[in-house]
Amino acid sequence: MKNTFTQSMAWLHTWGGLIFGWLLFAIFVTGTLAVFDKELNHWMQPEIPASSVSQADAARRAIGYLQTHEAQAGNWGVSLPTERSPGLRVSTGDRRHGTAVHLDPHSGEAIDVRDSVGGNFFFRFHFTLDLPRNWGIFVVGALALVMLAALVTGIVIHKKLFKEFFTFRPNKGQRSWLDFHNASAVLLLPFHLMITYTGLVIFMLIYIPAGVDALFAGDSRAYFQAQGNGRLEQPRGQAKQPGQLTDVVPLLAQAEGALGPISGFNIRNPNTAGARIEIRPELGNRIALSKGQAMVFDGVSGKLLSDVTEWRAAPLTQRVMVGLHFAQFGGYPMRWLYFICGAISCVMIASGLVLFCVKRGRKYATASADASARRWYRVAEVCNIGFVAGLLLACVGLLWASRLLPVELAHREGWEVRAFFGIWLLALLHAGIRPARRAWVEQLGLTALLCVGLGVFGGLADGLRQGLVACAGVLGVLLGMVAWRVQHAAPAPLKGRAGRSVEAGA
Repeated sequence: MKNTFTQSMAWLHTWGGLIFGWLLFAIFVTGTLAVFDKELNHWMQPEIPASSVSQADAARRAIGYLQTHEAQAGNWGVSLPTERSPGLRVSTGDRRHGTAVHLDPHSGEAIDVRDSVGGNFFFRFHFTLDLPRNWGIFVVGALALVMLAALVTGIVIHKKLFKEFFTFRPNKGQRSWLDFHNASAVLLLPFHLMITYTGLVIFMLIYIPAGVDALFAGDSRAYFQAQGNGRLEQPRGQAKQPGQLTDVVPLLAQAEGALGPISGFNIRNPNTAGARIEIRPELGNRIALSKGQAMVFDGVSGKLLSDVTEWRAAPLTQRVMVGLHFAQFGGYPMRWLYFICGAISCVMIASGLVLFCVKRGRKYATASADASARRWYRVAEVCNIGFVAGLLLACVGLLWASRLLPVELAHREGWEVRAFFGIWLLALLHAGIRPARRAWVEQLGLTALLCVGLGVFGGLADGLRQGLVACAGVLGVLLGMVAWRVQHAAPAPLKGRAGRSVEAGA
């Protein structure tokens, strides 16, 4: 630590940002990609046709398939085509252990779809780092606290935020990296604070369970029932009596009028007197995330049994914060805004990591520098390359693996994940054996080529997939420009006063 408060904050910002910045970059990159998780699901499973079939027709075909093939199942689940997910899927059994089948929305026939982790992998990695769920949530929560600390300390040490936002000196080496880091941080400071804090709010009951433990003796089900979000109890005995299932289509229309766009429905105890139809809304018709809420109808008479309850003030506030983080509202304009903000946030973190090495490059490159310090500097340099360029390469490599791996390969989803981590590990090894600048250029250049090359798989696809391919092509061009810039950039001499002012935080 340093003598003054500002110097202490600068020390914390520098070293906390370096040590945890590599994982924070991975969290932000995968979170940015997860903005289009459903679109990536569709792209990574090209057998699913893009459909213009109405939800009513799709629901009839789904019910017809289930009546023919799964009439005795205790639970039916139907995911209807939506703007972001054009496929039709039916499932039986519970959510975690049930079996699912993809249907052609036009014919209602089952179609073979390759197994793929899809965009769900990026979403899951974003909040667990692909660790076991409970461990991953706590690790990412700790990293979110580090991110908040980095934001607060950054505000403290950069007192002239407004001036720094309009300051950029190109071709000045260290000063250029610092200006870019500051400008990107100031530009999106409200977004950074919001997205980090709301990420903690999502799992508040896991991080701070004392309230539920004290008021509800640790019974989370009682807590949710107290908020008016409990599940409707099933009538006993009726589930064993046969019954005629009512037409679902009028119920979908009724639910859509109350809830907005519909994503699907579940039928519990179908073809019995105790049948219950739960119709769930599509996330995105308002900011407050409504996941878990549904309208429940009697499966025989069609009578409304349970309407969506109004949230109380406290849970509504929490759901609004969760909705702000997930960005399910506002349609594609809001989704693109979050994607762009996420991309700039990734650049901010990456530029801070690079700045650490740029500031110390000449100091540790001299023969008189301490050997131990040079080794640690080299570790930081390799990790910067592997966790920034290498991670980007692994993400694009996962998309290529989803198309190149044999469709009939057993445990195909696992092999896609292995491809992701294998490419990432190779990138780290490559960074360790190549000079730093050459490693940056080679990995960024290869990533750019792979991004542009994704058009080979999607150039003649439907509009949804073409949008992803176009986005990948733009990112490829930008990464190619960065690789070219790194290759041809010449280090600029440091000025004494500027150098001392920057090094004050080291």
